[in-house]
Amino acid sequence: MINKLISTSVIALASCLALTACNSQSPQKQHTESIWPTLQTPELDPAIEAEIDQILSKLTLEQKVGQIIQGDSASVTPDDVRKYRLGSVLSGGNSAPGPLPYADYKSWLEAADAYFEASIDQTGVEIAIPIIWGIDAVHGHTNLAGGIAFPHNIGLGAANNPELIQDIARITALELSVSGHDWTFAPTLAVPQNDRWGRTYEGFSEEPEIVSEYGRQIAIGLQGLPKTTDFLTDGKVISSAKHFIADGGTENGIDQGDTIATAQELKDIHGEAYFGALEAGVMTVMASYSAWNGERMHGHKELLTDVLKNTLNFNGFVVGDWNGHALIPGCSATDCPDALLAGLDMYMAPESWKGLYETTLNHVQSGKIPMERLDDAVRRILRVKLSYDIFNKQAPSKRPFAGDTTILGSEKHREIARQAVRESLVLLKNNKNVLPLKKDVKVLVVGTGADSIAKAAGGWTLSWQGGSHTNDEFPNSQTILDGITEIVEAGGGEVIYDPEASSQIDADVVIAVYGEDPYAEFQGDISNVDFVPTDFSPSKLEPYKSANTPVISVFLSGRPLWTNPEINLSDAFVAAWLPGSEGGGIADVLFAENGADFKGKLSFSWPKLATQSKLNRHDESYDPLFKIGYGLDYSQHVTLPELSEDSGIDASETSPKGVFFSKGKVHAPWSFRISKTPVETLPFQRDGLNISASDYKSQEDSIKLEWLENDTIFSVQSSYAVDFSRESNGAMELTFDAKLTSNSDHTTLKVGAGCQSSAPCHANLPLTFTNEKWQSYRISLRCFADRGVNMASLDTAMSIQGSMGDILELSNIRIESDIDAKADCGDN
Repeated sequence: MINKLISTSVIALASCLALTACNSQSPQKQHTESIWPTLQTPELDPAIEAEIDQILSKLTLEQKVGQIIQGDSASVTPDDVRKYRLGSVLSGGNSAPGPLPYADYKSWLEAADAYFEASIDQTGVEIAIPIIWGIDAVHGHTNLAGGIAFPHNIGLGAANNPELIQDIARITALELSVSGHDWTFAPTLAVPQNDRWGRTYEGFSEEPEIVSEYGRQIAIGLQGLPKTTDFLTDGKVISSAKHFIADGGTENGIDQGDTIATAQELKDIHGEAYFGALEAGVMTVMASYSAWNGERMHGHKELLTDVLKNTLNFNGFVVGDWNGHALIPGCSATDCPDALLAGLDMYMAPESWKGLYETTLNHVQSGKIPMERLDDAVRRILRVKLSYDIFNKQAPSKRPFAGDTTILGSEKHREIARQAVRESLVLLKNNKNVLPLKKDVKVLVVGTGADSIAKAAGGWTLSWQGGSHTNDEFPNSQTILDGITEIVEAGGGEVIYDPEASSQIDADVVIAVYGEDPYAEFQGDISNVDFVPTDFSPSKLEPYKSANTPVISVFLSGRPLWTNPEINLSDAFVAAWLPGSEGGGIADVLFAENGADFKGKLSFSWPKLATQSKLNRHDESYDPLFKIGYGLDYSQHVTLPELSEDSGIDASETSPKGVFFSKGKVHAPWSFRISKTPVETLPFQRDGLNISASDYKSQEDSIKLEWLENDTIFSVQSSYAVDFSRESNGAMELTFDAKLTSNSDHTTLKVGAGCQSSAPCHANLPLTFTNEKWQSYRISLRCFADRGVNMASLDTAMSIQGSMGDILELSNIRIESDIDAKADCGDN
């Protein structure tokens, strides 16, 4: 099916690209009915519409405003829900009840009951509207302890099995019912066009038809089939297609960036991906952070209202992304009528909900927001809630499947996850047909990915960015290493695990499991698609390759990456993507257990050069190493010749957005400055401050600051403003490693951030450094925002003001996720 879907999609895209109209017209104002089809979405239910009329007539203005606002559970109490009559609560990637970013079913249900009971309290109102609770269950319910982590979408796209996708969505809905959740922000229907994007793994394919069919199956799996008794019944949840529209098409793969495209390209590449889910009756659509030709999607009336609602016949409600409305020019997180006027029906206002409630209420009272628009938004929200039968549901803990731990990690569900792993693997190289492997042999397993479920599962797993979790936190799971060991030992063989390949071990075969470290969204944006090893160097495979010991590389990644050197070192190379919590599925295929074979086919093109981040088969210059649809199986005998190891990288390429200084290099567009003077070469001295290179983990990977006078300011600045408003939501921190080498035991310096290029703004926070050893220091970006810094126009990522005699060494200045999920504001 994948080849059929690809060929059909390519014909459609080629037809578009062949038309002069596709490229010659103005990108804006082309949304006609001849471009966008009128979809056959589920018809409205007259009984539900009549009930909505009755409910609307009983709601106060304050209740209506409350219904269109969603706050994050880290910032909303049950009393808040009762007082402000909020329509929804979400739990962001790190916002679980309790001290961890995830929770057990009891904690989730206790919190769900408290919110639900508060929402149906009729004190002071004629009718109370039950709340719905949303969460990002994007590859299984991975914020629930014991939930299954299925392969991420990029692997499922390679699996070429829409029916399996529906099964996965059905299991996810059941697990959400265990914890009392009503709504998942899935599926992601992005069509990634640039693999530098940190959300590439959330996309099924670079081809829209594949994405559209998968979106249809996920909507049915989560919600059931419309117009049947299965629709939104027990064990089903509300689905959300996201992020509308073209989040995967931004220039240079920058998260929350701008997609430059004609209207025809927008429809053919990015719009078509939504057709399947919309026809299947997906109940909500999430607006994208990104812009189209400079206009932010949260404020794009033509697309949200004219196209999505009026032409594509979407009758559910449009929800925003995390403070996404604040990116609209003239808006802020707490004041944005433009988003509602454009077609947004429910604001996602995690910590800004109270201020947004007050300003929105004022805008309705003043007439700036017409009552008709507010009523339409509330009608759409009520339509979803009534379809979900929320008014007749008991408290979450009393509903069917609530607290049923037999669902979590059931043998049947784990087998479906293991099947998904098996079918998602793509065999790129199998010289001399070294695969499948014999079981009665001595197997050396190397690479930390073999014994780390967190690494195999990637981002959005237990926490937003994933990664820093032990195997003990995945009770219903199996590592890749354990899967290999299980099969080999049953076959009479032996497994030795040496994660660092620290010593030369005599073995019959080497299986190396390595790849990218976990990340989510903008943290994963990269400057090129060169694979840069972090915790295991594939060069350690060279002695085995030289000794003619077969080397099998199992590569873990959230996107296709330039891996020519790694492929050359391997006799067989497997693109395993991010397989999740059932690592045994990999062993099944490597050893052909029960006849298992490779079925996966690339749903993304694989680069020949590290500079080929935008590599799509409809491009005129399409020249990949492996084309979309490629994938070997055991019946094929293909010898891959030695590959060129020239990456094609230009040294001038920039680093990811949130990395300012690493490995001894300050990354463009950022530079060091003393006062306002750029630091050109090291050592450098000016205005009473001396900067020189120093050593931390390697030679000259850090800098030393020596203050010779009082109050001189060192800073990391850009020549233009950079938008860090999304990163200032409370989950990200300015992070750096430092060592105080002054004579004093400790000293307090002023660490700041700010903006000078637009409206001048700057904030300093006192931070105490201790004279011991290298330590990591962290300051929440929200702390700067709360002190008046316009984080949407940041050109000073960091400043430090010291006094004469202070000596401080600095390294690895970057932005990272808040591991403690709290706002650390220096010594304040």
